[in-house]
Amino acid sequence: MSHEERYPEPFLMRMRELLGDAEFAEFYDALQRPPVSAIRVNTLKISVERFKEISPFPLEPVPWCPEGFYIPNDVEPGKHPYHAAGLYYVQEPTAMAVGVVANPQPWEWVADLAAAPGGKATHLLALMEDKGFLLANDIDRRRLTVLAQNLERWGARVWVASNERIEHLHPNFPEVFDTVVVDAPCTGEGMFRRNRDVVDHWSPRAVRGNALRQEHLLDAAAPLVKPGGFLVYATCTFNPEENEAVVARFLRKHPEFTLEPVEDMPGASPGRPDWVDPELAKGIPLEHALRYWPHKVKGEGHFIALLVKEGYYRPRTPLTIPEPKRPKGMPRKVWNLYKQWCEETLTEMPRVAGVMLVGEHLYACPINPGRLQGLRILRPGLWLGTVKETYFIPDHALAMWLKPEQVKHRLDLTVDDPRVLAYLRGEQIDDPGPEVWVMITVEGYPLGWAKRVQGVLKNRYPKHLRWTW
Repeated sequence: MSHEERYPEPFLMRMRELLGDAEFAEFYDALQRPPVSAIRVNTLKISVERFKEISPFPLEPVPWCPEGFYIPNDVEPGKHPYHAAGLYYVQEPTAMAVGVVANPQPWEWVADLAAAPGGKATHLLALMEDKGFLLANDIDRRRLTVLAQNLERWGARVWVASNERIEHLHPNFPEVFDTVVVDAPCTGEGMFRRNRDVVDHWSPRAVRGNALRQEHLLDAAAPLVKPGGFLVYATCTFNPEENEAVVARFLRKHPEFTLEPVEDMPGASPGRPDWVDPELAKGIPLEHALRYWPHKVKGEGHFIALLVKEGYYRPRTPLTIPEPKRPKGMPRKVWNLYKQWCEETLTEMPRVAGVMLVGEHLYACPINPGRLQGLRILRPGLWLGTVKETYFIPDHALAMWLKPEQVKHRLDLTVDDPRVLAYLRGEQIDDPGPEVWVMITVEGYPLGWAKRVQGVLKNRYPKHLRWTW
């Protein structure tokens, strides 16, 4: 297949000019090879060592991400019960480097401003150990729904999913985030061998348009970063107009930020100041940025820049969540129905902050709900369940967050038990016993709820998640 048939000629000409004939030949040869597959282990639910013991696939470590592993291209990791249990996330391996560079710590406040479908957000939550606060924002409402599903499967509590333009977040979150991640929409040249649609939509005009949008996103993100905090800019494209040039223009406009080097990132190549206008690059250490190339590592390609805001950094203080009690203003009846369900189903009421009622839905908001005033919010926190007139219905998100030992009644299944697939397909399961809520687990990891009625487990696995294969 010729260059012209597979990739746009202007793209190939530019890459040849940037890389030179010899390296371009290696680069182009890499684009002809199949993309690699990888997963990232969910350390909120399982240790890396334990996952190695039970993994259904052969694993090869991703050098720059301790939780990342290459898997064979002929397996379907999204069709295994361990994926439904949230034990791993299917993610392109160079994309894992963004979370590693961001490196958020427990109790910090973090914002992922283009968060869908959830690869970076799940990684950030795991590194935070589900302590602190993550704002997962995306402007695309449809993609935000997928993001929420992935975060719920991940079993984390301290996130809020919002659907806002970044500049609309300023009044609610002025200079409060320890780390802000902008994995910006781009021309996606690093995804060319994965997605033909990306190739078809590429053009020099699209490159210029994306660069302008990326500059706007960074400008809008800057006021959210606290003094001494981090702003991580990333793309999955190769061209310097969307990468080094965007960073350089941002730093010209925002002298309160500096571009910092990142140590110990195996396989990463430095940024290329020689690929942008010398006047624009003058005095800016663009070589501190990172690049991953498909001809140098097993992956598609990513660009990452770590920007630090000047000022004294004030570390976050760990919080102690108090004993559960009825929040001020919550109807006593609502709280009593929730409390009654907890007493019947759980070993103790969950310790969660900010329990709040939105319509008939009960959430645990990880921050003061007043912070969310006036914003478009899809999920204001962990969805605990729905309060009806005389009873409480637990949500799937609560099952994925709870530890099995917190639930009084469980049906523990091995991974090869046919009832696992039956449950994931939405089928009922015979199971004699008292009429109670039951957690279904696979090898000890939660899959979801069922309600035992007259010796039958009525399936409560969400209809939109049910398997059809």
